[in-house]
Amino acid sequence: MYRLNFTTAIVILALLSLLGGSSVAQAAPIETNDRSVASPNGEVTFELLDRDRGRLQHQLRFGAGVVIEPSSLGVVIDGIDLGQGTRVEKVERYEINERYPCRGVHSTALDYCRGAKFWLVHDETDTRFILEVRAFDAGVAFRHIVPGHGARTADAAIEFKIPAGSIVWHHDLGGHYEDVHEKDQIESIAADEWIAPPMTFKLPSDAGYAAITEGGLMNYAGMALQAAGDRVVRERLGHSQPVGHPFALRFSKKEAERLSHPAVIQGDIITPWRTVIVGKDLNTLVNSDIIEAVSPPPDKSLFPQGVHTSWIKPGRSVWKFLDGGESSLEAMMDFSRWAGKLGFEYNLIEGFWQRWSEDELRSLVDYSRNHNVGIWLWKDSRALRTPEARQKFFGLCRDVGVVGVKIDFLDHEAKEVVDLYHTLLREAAQHRLMVNFHGSNKPAGEARTWPNELTREGVRGLESRRMESRARHDATLPFTRYLAGHGDYTPVAFGERRGDSTAAHQIATAAIFTSPLLVYGGHPQSLLEHPAAEMIKSIPSVWDETIVLPPSEIGEVAVFARRSGDEWFLAVLAGPTGRKLQLSLSFLSSGSYRAMLVRDVPDDPTEVAIENVNLTSADSLTIDLADGGGFIARFSPRTPQLSINGSQD
Repeated sequence: MYRLNFTTAIVILALLSLLGGSSVAQAAPIETNDRSVASPNGEVTFELLDRDRGRLQHQLRFGAGVVIEPSSLGVVIDGIDLGQGTRVEKVERYEINERYPCRGVHSTALDYCRGAKFWLVHDETDTRFILEVRAFDAGVAFRHIVPGHGARTADAAIEFKIPAGSIVWHHDLGGHYEDVHEKDQIESIAADEWIAPPMTFKLPSDAGYAAITEGGLMNYAGMALQAAGDRVVRERLGHSQPVGHPFALRFSKKEAERLSHPAVIQGDIITPWRTVIVGKDLNTLVNSDIIEAVSPPPDKSLFPQGVHTSWIKPGRSVWKFLDGGESSLEAMMDFSRWAGKLGFEYNLIEGFWQRWSEDELRSLVDYSRNHNVGIWLWKDSRALRTPEARQKFFGLCRDVGVVGVKIDFLDHEAKEVVDLYHTLLREAAQHRLMVNFHGSNKPAGEARTWPNELTREGVRGLESRRMESRARHDATLPFTRYLAGHGDYTPVAFGERRGDSTAAHQIATAAIFTSPLLVYGGHPQSLLEHPAAEMIKSIPSVWDETIVLPPSEIGEVAVFARRSGDEWFLAVLAGPTGRKLQLSLSFLSSGSYRAMLVRDVPDDPTEVAIENVNLTSADSLTIDLADGGGFIARFSPRTPQLSINGSQD
């Protein structure tokens, strides 16, 4: 085990400070007996405990209650658990208060927290390392930093003990991240059961909600969770996780075995941040910026304007895969023409483009550009495992004018695969290409570090054809998987894929499932010919503001008010059971709005009813949701009309 004196460690820590993702106020040493870190508003408190013979533990409090009961803390290096037999030698504190532009749920993120670096000593090996903690008003994040040199391996040692009576939404890793959440009490989750983060849970006695996941994932394996009995879930790294069906379908058993060993890390070991998002309501969880806040900001040499770098442009896309159409060059020209009529920015082409010549591909790009449509190309990640292969593909895309790439089949959280994500994003950025990952892991803050990542799958979307109980799934996802970040669900189809959801429900998913590249599953001609085509054309792919309204309940109903510029959208997804809602429009600004309303039609899930009315913030809407129903409204400010005498009407 590598040993390091404090002077050297301080120098190393200073060099590592940029990896925290934000500017940090100067640290001030305090008395070491203060083992807690409180959020700026004092509601969230992380407590470091060592009650059990030097076993480090953590506890998380929210208001007067507990979110995480005393649970093991630490990191395993070369088989040695540094959380056992460890003492605190020094504490340093700092505060961050920063706003920065972001993309998706809202357009400005807040990184406001109080932080502490606990300098720890593992007595048996005399190893000195750091536990860094940040407490936000909406949760906590913590990581370990173990300075050193040479080759070492890291493994998991952190546990989370969930309060008795909590309700948990969870799915296993059988489909990797493409699966359906179940709702259970924490006590009923069997030991050894696997759980894909984020794991969302509702605290007993309506004390609030929480979700466990990770951020700032790089040079490390990704995290899943595994139940350990007695309300405990443990972090487990990629090499320890079972191989899901998508990986087993495409990769050999030999490859799975090779990735099942702890990865070697050279030099300093910096774990990703373990994050616990906490809030009194679902709106707090959805609007949390913790995952991106703990992720490094973008490299200005690649992204001089960050998320607003000129060649990175969020938008909507048509897609020939789910809903029919030929796989020919001429058919894809039609798709681009239809995309232009919809006002969509992109056409995403699946792998059949590889049968075309470079001149044919260039002709599609040029034709599409004349319709104000950019082209994205699909590629199997297995064909991009060498620098030469990536250079050839990315170079082709750049030379013919392609704007983005969809890279598929990365369904594993081994460090080697995580490293590949970052390599692909960096080299794509060097060629000014945007990226959409499919067959992917959950997001973990990559979109901040690499703003050319516009979306990734890691969700069971409309590609899953035989999913009859889709409505409950859709009403669950905004508060589970989407807490980790953007997701390419490929929403809105009016055929059999909609399962038990209505047409209005399908349209509303486009406004609720956050994806800066919003790829529509339905055939573009079906979108153009739909009675609600005007609504479909107007839904943006990024938002300036999001408010989750109080009727929302995980798996039962999701109610989102979202603003883009001066327009507001109100979107509702019902679970399998319909209901009547009375919703205040108090989220609107002052003045009158022209509102387009798209509702369910009783007894006909394939049809929609459309109204156009004038409304203000003083009004409310009564919404009758069918079983599996939905609703969406667009509110556009009315321009005051000048009367003959010059006054405003």
